[in-house]
Amino acid sequence: MIRVALTVLVAVALLTASMPAVETARTATTADRIGAEADRLERAIGGVVAGSSPVDDPALAAQATVRFRVPTGFAAAEVDRVALVESPDRPGGVVLAYRVEDRPKRTVRVGTGPVEVTVDLGGGPIELRPGGTNRIRLRYVDDEGPTVRINQAG
Repeated sequence: MIRVALTVLVAVALLTASMPAVETARTATTADRIGAEADRLERAIGGVVAGSSPVDDPALAAQATVRFRVPTGFAAAEVDRVALVESPDRPGGVVLAYRVEDRPKRTVRVGTGPVEVTVDLGGGPIELRPGGTNRIRLRYVDDEGPTVRINQAG
């Protein structure tokens, strides 16, 4: 009986001591996964632009729908907020802003691939669901220059 109690106490002590390292790893994993999703979005923007010409009518524009997955589960930290917002540093650019468990806001730049185009978020930030999959629609239009319009789909 004493051995069992001692084993339980040691296990609890080890678990308590390892929790900060587990939380750090979960936060790092979440940052890596969100960075990978931003890269996928950048490749999708480049794919819409490559080999296409911008048009005035959005209904006729080259387009794509991208699934953006916010990490969830045991290996990921809880994400409070995720949004596509205009870049404060680069007009016509976009960043992915997110916050993990009441920590400071982080941003990841979303590029446009090899071609320089303006990115339009349709008048404001695009708030994404922090848990699960989001669908984002990209359209390549001529809005006083080549522009990729990003909207939430569905």
